[in-house]
Amino acid sequence: MRKLLLFMSFFVFSLVTWAQERTVSGKVTSAADGSGLPGVNVIVKGTSNGTVTDIEGAYTLSVPENSTLVFSFVGLKTQEIAVSGRSKVDVQMANDVQQLTEVVVTAMNVSRDKASLGYSQQTLDSDAVSKVKESNFINSLSGKVSGVQVRTNNTMGGSTNITIRGNSSFSNNQPLFVIDGVPISNQTNNTANQQAGNAGYDYGNPAADINPEDIASMSVLKGAAATALYGSRGQNGVILITTKKGSGKKGIGVDFSTGVTVGKVNRKTLPEYQKQYGAGYLPSYGENADSYFLQEDIDGDGQLDWVVPTNDDGSYGAAFNPNLNVYQWDSFIPESENFMKKQPWVAAKNTPNDFFESQVTLNNSIAFSGSTEKSTFRLGYTNLNIDDIMPNSSMNKNTINFTGSSQLTDKLSADVLFQYNKQDLDGLFSTGYSDNIMTQFRQWWQVNVDVKELERWYDRTGKNYTWNAANYNNPTTPIYWDNPYWTRYENYSTSTRDRTLSKVGLTYKINEWLTFSGRASIDHYTEVREERRAVGSVPTAFGVNLNDVGSGYQRTDIENTEYNYNGILSFNKQLSTDFSLDGLIGFNLRKESYNYSQKSTSGGLAVPGLYALSNSVNANPFPYEFLWEKEVYGYFANVNLGYKNFLYFDGNYRVDVSSTLPLDNNQYDYYSLGLGFVFTEIVDIDWIDFGKLRASYGTVGNDTRALRVKDYFLRQNNFGNSILTSLPNTKNNDILEPEQTREYEFGVQLTAIDRRVNLDVAYYNRTTSDQLLDIDVSGATGYTKKFVNAGEIRNKGVEVVLSGDVVRSNDFKYNVAVNFTKNKSEVLELLGGTENFVIQSFGGGITSNATVGQPFGVFKGTGFKYLNGEKVVNSDGLYVSEADQIIGDPNPDWIGGVTNSFSYKGVSLSFLVDVQKGGDVYSLDMHYGQGTGLYENTVGLNDKGNPIRDAVSAGGGVLNPGVNEDGSVNTTYADANYAGAFYWGNSDYNPSAMTMYDASYVKLRELSIGYRLPSKWTDSFAQSVDLSIVGRNLWIIHKNVPYADPESGLGAGPAQGYLVGSYPTVRTLGFKADIKF
Repeated sequence: MRKLLLFMSFFVFSLVTWAQERTVSGKVTSAADGSGLPGVNVIVKGTSNGTVTDIEGAYTLSVPENSTLVFSFVGLKTQEIAVSGRSKVDVQMANDVQQLTEVVVTAMNVSRDKASLGYSQQTLDSDAVSKVKESNFINSLSGKVSGVQVRTNNTMGGSTNITIRGNSSFSNNQPLFVIDGVPISNQTNNTANQQAGNAGYDYGNPAADINPEDIASMSVLKGAAATALYGSRGQNGVILITTKKGSGKKGIGVDFSTGVTVGKVNRKTLPEYQKQYGAGYLPSYGENADSYFLQEDIDGDGQLDWVVPTNDDGSYGAAFNPNLNVYQWDSFIPESENFMKKQPWVAAKNTPNDFFESQVTLNNSIAFSGSTEKSTFRLGYTNLNIDDIMPNSSMNKNTINFTGSSQLTDKLSADVLFQYNKQDLDGLFSTGYSDNIMTQFRQWWQVNVDVKELERWYDRTGKNYTWNAANYNNPTTPIYWDNPYWTRYENYSTSTRDRTLSKVGLTYKINEWLTFSGRASIDHYTEVREERRAVGSVPTAFGVNLNDVGSGYQRTDIENTEYNYNGILSFNKQLSTDFSLDGLIGFNLRKESYNYSQKSTSGGLAVPGLYALSNSVNANPFPYEFLWEKEVYGYFANVNLGYKNFLYFDGNYRVDVSSTLPLDNNQYDYYSLGLGFVFTEIVDIDWIDFGKLRASYGTVGNDTRALRVKDYFLRQNNFGNSILTSLPNTKNNDILEPEQTREYEFGVQLTAIDRRVNLDVAYYNRTTSDQLLDIDVSGATGYTKKFVNAGEIRNKGVEVVLSGDVVRSNDFKYNVAVNFTKNKSEVLELLGGTENFVIQSFGGGITSNATVGQPFGVFKGTGFKYLNGEKVVNSDGLYVSEADQIIGDPNPDWIGGVTNSFSYKGVSLSFLVDVQKGGDVYSLDMHYGQGTGLYENTVGLNDKGNPIRDAVSAGGGVLNPGVNEDGSVNTTYADANYAGAFYWGNSDYNPSAMTMYDASYVKLRELSIGYRLPSKWTDSFAQSVDLSIVGRNLWIIHKNVPYADPESGLGAGPAQGYLVGSYPTVRTLGFKADIKF
């Protein structure tokens, strides 16, 4: 009810005031040739309310009465035109070498001339995230912003890991998101178990709640000088989002968008199964223990029959032979037509790659906007519905967005924002090693099993008929793996998240150069997660205590609330003909609370199919509950001094006081200094229209969450009538200090060749010290870890943004935009001379590490032993391994994106090619998948022309390239059957480095083909109609990782580059229509 009343009050506010505004429309053309100019910024002076012109140079904007419009575009003279009661304002813009930059949004939502900035900033318009949509808009940033790296895990609703200028922290490296000046939570709430690559679900990051249909533009602030005003939240960069405001024709304007896309899994990111050998590991069955088949008298004729060993979950068994008949897994299903019948020993027709379904996405959006003399409003609704690639998986997201503004008096104005988002996820994708269907498909499988037969028998009976029965004659008793369809329809997880974002702001214009604004905002969401495990499933770790159970129910409730209160006094004054001064002084009070409660059954479900905490076999364990509360108040100031439009000085200062740090160290300050020098104002270079050099230095930081200073107690199960408590494993620290990031940056910005070419190059060097992390301590202390300040990381690199008009004429335009980033990280120091800190331990003996002198996140494991650059082979022909070696680096050498855009009259074409060079990923899927004989590279002929799986004595085996311990060339063949499967992946013998792969890729990330219907066709019913064909992830042009997408991972977190049970990439193609009324 509170949410509804708040929303209705905003709506009534808008209806009362919108009748005082007007809608202005017009066309912006070139004074040189009269052609329409797309992409021109049109902003109401003194506000962030604005729009950009479309492909024909047209615009429509709701503005207050007697307002002034500012028209700006790189290379053209900025114009300020008073509306003066008009409803149509056409503008011709001419070249101006004195004003070749644009107005951009900076920290605290302040609009500034980009020429005055002393730091790197990059702007994206709404098309960057709404033209080719993603359910998580963050994924749409890949390849479009220099310095930004995006990684996902291909799961429905899963989290996205986004970093700006590398990893600066051992813990959180996600940037801050700000919507219309309101910071929002992007805390990822996945379990530590899931982030370590074990069983779990990726429930996503809350920033994905942002609706791309409501985004007008995004401003990416990358360095410390740009983000210093955000203090302890600005360490990892800031993404400022400006939402769409009221606009449209006089009265009520309507924008309608509808689209449908269909997705198919990319077969390049799925396994290629071998079809020569079936179930089994070793010939250890039968009377003589020399058969790959169990030998039992099944039909009672006194003769031994051959039975597939269903308890073996690999494919190093007998060679397929269509003339050989054996009892298969489904020969013991009473309902089957194959019951008690032998079947030919052949590879399955339908592999696990046939398990996936088509993804269908429906996206519908409608927005109503209005304006009057003094007010605007926009009310939008969007529905996103996805039926995903896994059976029984769907996402439904509903978003309501309302913005309103009003000029209440000549001096006082108000603005409001209200967003409501509800997301329902049904059938989330499990992740990690255990209890993950993709781990079953990629690592542990019998290639003689037909996946469609598994579907058929689940659909017909509803029973857990599995190929992997502990006993072949009891197919509903799985030993390791359930029927995958049973898993999808019975052992499923759901999540519901409700979120509201509300803001009220007032602005009072004290005089012509002095303004005060106040803002209050609330970001609040609740989330309910439910995990189910049906009676009859394989026992696995489940519930609060992670005990192995075959059934159970778990419910997690999360509530997160953040309040922000801001007051800002801003000034903008022309001091003299030569000097200008603008800036601000302000304060911020932030209050956060995070309430988490996880409850589960114990010992299984008493009544099958009833998923309730009360349906527990044993008494419910104590829930895992905690409440974090935090308060930070800060004071900040900014000043910008300009001299003759060519020299600019920028300074920022902020002081924060945090409740989560010790009283003696809870106050800390940040500052930044920037200098911009527009050299083309004093040096005339014919081919350069605009040129600027810039330099900046800044400090930002990061504090910690609550409950990190003082020790606390954990409630335990009672002992009789006695109440028991215990201390956590980690010792807290009452002398903590905040993390500190210091960064300097140099850059150059150029516009050249008659505005055809724009170039921005930045070099940065940032160091983060006093890292907040848990270090290992002696168990004698009563703890296993202690929370301390320790460690220093440096990131330095180069960013390049290049765009150019290759062709520019009245009808035809061809533009190329390039983003390039090269970042190098290095761990400079750890605590007390320690050389290594384990960030995360993974399966396969792999760890992600912070190692002094190495890039952040390097992998350690067993590596090859080398002699004079050659791999060493032992007397059995197997590679010799060495423990605790650095075997990979997840950080790329460089990343980049190239966008090509064409337009001819009403037709447009654009496509984005996304590139990564270098970096490494470790694949546990290949490690085990080769070790169980699933893949094509585990079969075939050796250089002698014999099957490699034959015994070495029979001419089989493989010859590993390398040298013996004495340096002589290896000539000893090694077994390539399961007995010698360490060559293919057995962790006891095979170096981990064997399944470390180069993560380079080249992808056709996005494609859009659009057509705007001629106005003579649409004038009678609409302002414009745009039709588009859109595609995403259509083509992996190049990659080195076998059977997987090198970008795939475990979601958000500091440990990246680990593939386990990874999901395939989905290629989508669809149709979209945008209509303005």
